[in-house]
Formats: sequence, C-alpha cells, structure tokens
Amino acid sequence: MRGPVDPRLLRYARGSRGFFVATAAIVLVQTAVVVGFAWCLTSALVGAIQGRPVADLVPWVAGAAALVIVRAALVAAAERVSAAGAARASLQLRAGLVGAIESLGPAWLERRNAASLAVTAGHGLEALDAYFGRYLPQLVATAITAPILVLVILLADPISGITVILTIPLIPIFMVLIGLATRAVQRRQYATLHRLAVRFADTVGGLGTLKIFGRQHRAAASIEKVTSDYKRETMKVLRVSFLSGFALEFLASISVAIIAVTIGLRLLAGELDLLTGLFVLLLAPEAYLPLRQVGVQFHAASEGVAATDEIFAVLDAARDAPALAAAAARSDVPAEARSGVSRSDASAASSGPLLEVRGMRVRRGERMLAPVDLEVRAGEIVLIEGPSGAGKSSVLAALLGFAPYEGAVRVDGAEAAHARDALAWAGQRPGLVSGPVRDNVALGSPEPDDALVRRCLADAQAGDVAPERELGVRGSGVSGGQAQRIALARALYRRRATDAGVLVLDEPTSALDRETEAAVWRTVRAEADAGAGVLLVSHRTSARAIADRIVRIAPVEASA
Repeated sequence: MRGPVDPRLLRYARGSRGFFVATAAIVLVQTAVVVGFAWCLTSALVGAIQGRPVADLVPWVAGAAALVIVRAALVAAAERVSAAGAARASLQLRAGLVGAIESLGPAWLERRNAASLAVTAGHGLEALDAYFGRYLPQLVATAITAPILVLVILLADPISGITVILTIPLIPIFMVLIGLATRAVQRRQYATLHRLAVRFADTVGGLGTLKIFGRQHRAAASIEKVTSDYKRETMKVLRVSFLSGFALEFLASISVAIIAVTIGLRLLAGELDLLTGLFVLLLAPEAYLPLRQVGVQFHAASEGVAATDEIFAVLDAARDAPALAAAAARSDVPAEARSGVSRSDASAASSGPLLEVRGMRVRRGERMLAPVDLEVRAGEIVLIEGPSGAGKSSVLAALLGFAPYEGAVRVDGAEAAHARDALAWAGQRPGLVSGPVRDNVALGSPEPDDALVRRCLADAQAGDVAPERELGVRGSGVSGGQAQRIALARALYRRRATDAGVLVLDEPTSALDRETEAAVWRTVRAEADAGAGVLLVSHRTSARAIADRIVRIAPVEASA
C-alpha cells in the first residue's frame, strides 16, 4: 500500500512541488498565529478575571483581533494557492495523459474502451480538484501544525502534553482502518462508473442495430441495472464517510474532554495556574483538528484518489512502453533521428528509396509477425497483400511509430525509429473530428489553403462535399463512403502541402462502389506519376492494376 501521497504525483505533476512549498509556508505562519491568538485571548481573559484595568487588557484584545484578521487572510491565501495548484497539476496531468495515449498509439488504444478513458480524462481529472485543493493541503497542515502544537502544549504543561501524545495516535489508527474501507468502496464506485459509461457508449453506438433486432429494451434494462449499482455504491461511500466522520469527531472530543477534566481538577487542587490551564485548553482542540480534518478531506477527495490510480496507470504504461524502450535503446539509430526523419532533413535529391524497411517484425501482443522487407521509390505504387490478420495494418502502425518492432526503417537513406514525418496517411477508419470539412482535410495545418482543400476533395471524388459543411462528433453527418473520401483528401492535402514524400493508404476504397473506386485509383496513379511514393494496402483485386510491385505478407506465426 502506498503512503498518503503517491510519489508519482511529484513525477508527473511537477507543478505540485511549488504548491507543497507554498502551502507549507502558509501553514507554518497559520500555526504561529494560532499559538499567538490562544496566548492573547488567554491573557485577556485571565486579566479580566483578575480585575486588571481595561487599559491593560486592550493590547491583548487588539492583538487577538488582529490575529483573527491575519488568520482569515491566511485561510484565503491558502484557498487561492490550493485552487491554483490544483488547476496547474490537473492541467499537467491532462496534458501528460493525452501525450501518453498518443505515445502508446492505436495498438494500445484499441485494447481500451474509449468511454472508460473519457471518464478518466474528464470526470476523473475533475475529481482531482478536491484531492489537490483539500486533501493534500490538509495533509501538509497536519504534518506541520500537529507536532508544533503538541510541543507547545508539552512545554506549557507536561501532563497535558503527555495526555495529548498518548491519545492523538488513536485518530490516525482509526483513520487508516476507515481509509482502507473507504478506498475499497470508492474503487468499486469508480469502477461501476466506468462500467456505466462503457455500457452507455456501446448502447448508443449500436442503437440502430439493437432497434432492428428488437433488443433495445434489454439494453435499456442493462443500463438501468448498472445505474442502480452505481447508486448503491455511492450510498455505501456516503455511509462509510458519515460513520468515519462520527468516529473521528468522537475520539477527538473524548481526548479533549480528558484534558479538560484533568486541567479542571488540577486548577481546583491548586496544582496549575489559570493562565497555563486556559492556554492549554484553547490549544488542545487545535492539536486534534488537523488530524480530524485529514479524515474529512480524505473522504471528500476519495474519488480523486481512485482517479489517480487510473491516470498513473496510463502514464506508467507510456513510460514503460516496449515501443518507446525499443526506440530509445536502438544503438544503431542516431540520436537526432530517433523522433523520425522528414524529407527536408535528409537528402531530397537522393536517388534511392524514399522509404525502406528491412527485416521488420512487428510485435502484436505476445506474438511477432512475419518479417517484412519492402522499399518505396518516387513514382511507384507498392501494394501490400496478405490474408486478414496477417499484419498489413500493423506494418503501417510500426512505420507511424505506434507499434513496437524489430528491424530497420530508413527514410531517404537515413535510419529512423519511425517514418511518421515522411508519410501522408489515410487509415481504415476515417478518424474525422467535429467541425468543418475544411478543417478535417487540412488537419494540423496552421493556415489551411482553401484552394488546395477543394482540389484535394475533388481528386478524392468528394467534390460534392462543401468544405464549409459542419461535421458532428466523429465526423457524423456524412455517409461512410464520403467519410472515407474526406480522409483520402486529407492524406492528399498533407502530401501536397508538406514534404511528406510517401502516400500511405490503408483500404482507401473499402466503402466505395466500383465506379468511384476506379476514379480513386486514377488519382492515386496520378499522384505517383507526379513524384510521390505510394504504399497501398487493399483487398480489392482492382488495386493490382495500378501497382508497380506487390509485397505479400505471410500469416501470423503461432508463437513469438
């Protein structure tokens, strides 16, 4: 079991380091203010009881009032620091999460549910606000305030100090026990929320099919059941939270009562003076308060604690990803080439292959695909063929840097870990995003060229789709064939607007009719004749007519 603060937090959210320092400074001053306020108030009360002149009491009362104002200002400052620290850390974690998913690539992403990741990146990161803004500041306050106040009480009255030292450990012990129970029920609740999101997303995505087969009512009942499970788990979390709050308050109240009784008896016996007794009595609740608040804030932040497990799991996976480790460990790849090589970085006038692959064996799960050798030269179309599951798309994923592999990749003769910068790619799935068609075609371009967008749409046989047309989520609003042609137009745009020398197409005509397919093949052939290298994956026999060379991939081997 990890400690109260996951050490990975300091690694992945570097902004939290300054947050801890600022919080500790504020807490240290707050502790001094608490001690000063207790002393001023005690001196004023004792002076009044002893009948001292009002003029003698005014400085103590004024000092206490001033310290109250200072404490309020410090509380406000702590809130601002906590909010800013939480926002900064959440922003860093969100950026790290997106970067980790990008590094892990499609091969990893296809084994995860998008709805589950969306919950982690959205609701999970939002839940971290309470973790950063409440729980962690209170943890820092407890680590600083409680020892100082116990020391002050011990110096003022050793008997009361020993009593606090003996009773205060009961609170952390119960906190640990209750925290274990809370974490268990909170993880179940968070897992149920993920299951609910996944079930809902899958149901909505397949609603048309469910309706056709008359299964929509069963799907709705399934969602209702998971919703009930989530409600039940949430109520369990609340019950544990209320029970733990009662237990911590009860223990703290009993401990303070013991100190108060002993102080009262000793005051009556004349063993303790009133000034010391009242001073210790005012500080005693403050000594227990930080520990009580840690328990309270832990429950408020428990969902964020559960979210950190999911977030750090993704970040750790990216950090230890075999693809990244293999790329970093490749001693035969120059350091400057490990992030990929674009044509502008190599010899553009090279007469050799634009892209060359030697002995590439892509790892897919526990298996290694058969070795692949291929080269793509300017002006030629290379067709990759093979049975379904042989790994044609996996080879493209490795070239894009999204799949681990063994072997060598060269771009314009320079060895690289991947060829992403030299490729203009259109995958099996169009991968469109919400927004205008223009932005989808010119994706990644800071200043889209409208004329080039229209020309690429026309060449991709999507001239009937207006560049101003708005697409919905995941490109909704166009047919499957139109989406595929827009994706082809995007690859053509990247090829023509950048220095990407190789056009890579993965089943670009699978959703097209024969006439449209023939027109697309003419565009691909013309692109090659204009100087591009084309790497094509297609099951269509018509693709053979435009191919200059064919590379066949053997079926997947049974073992690694």
